[in-house]
Amino acid sequence: MSDKTKIAILGAGESGVGTAILAKKQGFDVFVSDFGKIKAKYKAALEILGVDWEEAGHDIPRILDADVVMKSPGIPESVAIVKQLIEKGVPVISEIEFAATYTDAKIIGITGSNGKTTVTKWIYHVLKAGGISVGMAGNVGDSFAKQVAETTPDWYVLELSSFQLDGIIDFKPHISVLTNITPDHLDRYNYNLDEYVASKFRITENQTEQDYFIYDADDQIISEWLKDHPVIAQQLPFSLKEKLKNGAYEEDNNIKVNINNSQFIMPTKSLSLEGKHNTKNAMAASTVSQLLRIRKETIRASMENFQGVEHRLENVLKINNVQYINDSKATNVNATYYALESMKAETVWIVGGVDKGNNYAELLPLVNEKVKAIICLGIDNAKIFESFGNCVDVIAETQSMAEAVKMAYSIAESSNVVLLSPACASFDLFENYEDRGRQFKDAVRNL
Repeated sequence: MSDKTKIAILGAGESGVGTAILAKKQGFDVFVSDFGKIKAKYKAALEILGVDWEEAGHDIPRILDADVVMKSPGIPESVAIVKQLIEKGVPVISEIEFAATYTDAKIIGITGSNGKTTVTKWIYHVLKAGGISVGMAGNVGDSFAKQVAETTPDWYVLELSSFQLDGIIDFKPHISVLTNITPDHLDRYNYNLDEYVASKFRITENQTEQDYFIYDADDQIISEWLKDHPVIAQQLPFSLKEKLKNGAYEEDNNIKVNINNSQFIMPTKSLSLEGKHNTKNAMAASTVSQLLRIRKETIRASMENFQGVEHRLENVLKINNVQYINDSKATNVNATYYALESMKAETVWIVGGVDKGNNYAELLPLVNEKVKAIICLGIDNAKIFESFGNCVDVIAETQSMAEAVKMAYSIAESSNVVLLSPACASFDLFENYEDRGRQFKDAVRNL
């Protein structure tokens, strides 16, 4: 895209401002437009950069005059300005697509409904320990575009949402990882699961026979899609259920990774993170590490000492022998399934938020087995009451995190667990899932 001179950037958050930094460096005429208010730190960055920007509205003629438009991932394609751009034939791309053009680094891309942050950070952790020059971006850390403008690592590990993948054209990771697919964000995909699945699989659409595609072979949605949509890249599945000639699997309480007649083995009990889902996350991370020929001793050590991700099954405090666990990052049903599955004690479950088309049926067996009380935390909790009202003796509504935690404190008994695992988005009562998790931790510490 070096022949393009005018770039309009929709959205002045992390990806928008990062794109502005890179575009300015590459000689583009940059214009940043945000329909809402721009945060002070991003305004300051744009002022230092010396590019034109606007907030609280769009200069539509100026945006339509651009040669290319970078749309921030939070903006749906259904908004009027995006529709106008598409009708006019102006390319509308993601930050990931734009930034990849300007780096020679090889890319490891990770997507999936759940686990992608953990896998991204775990891979980054192992690669750094292995002495590889590596950056981490996407949905974590500084934006990819900003890092491309300011650093030159040999590799990037990118956490990629479906929204980011929707805006790619030529983007191609050398190694792609698909952790799993469960219904999520269906409100952005016309409540059509196939559209969401197709979005996730865009991570491998430009890969060649020289590239690698790592995926969960136990995931029925992925397996069914692969039957009708062949992948060109070399496939390295991982599984808890079957022994694989090439890929990763569990056998005799060991993780075993086989790649080109080379095997890596380590005991699952040595993993730093508990739960079956984290065994799979470790399989994905160790498969990538094997591909990059990192020393086996380094991989094992990194599997054992990785500290995990904030807001994902994060132990906060134990009060009166009650463990409080922050799983605010569980923004869909499948993530909460894994959380409840890993609970080893009677659980007081804090749940609720913005429902994205949730079907709670798969949680019923776990709720019946493990949950003693449900505390709803959201504006509209009717679906939760309808789904679980007959499963527990106590189900209550609250309108703030402090109220929810105090209620959980009054219900929980010695050796119980209080688990925040909302299964929903956070935008009704909180700024984002991080804000929700921090408020939970603050409320627990203030008990």
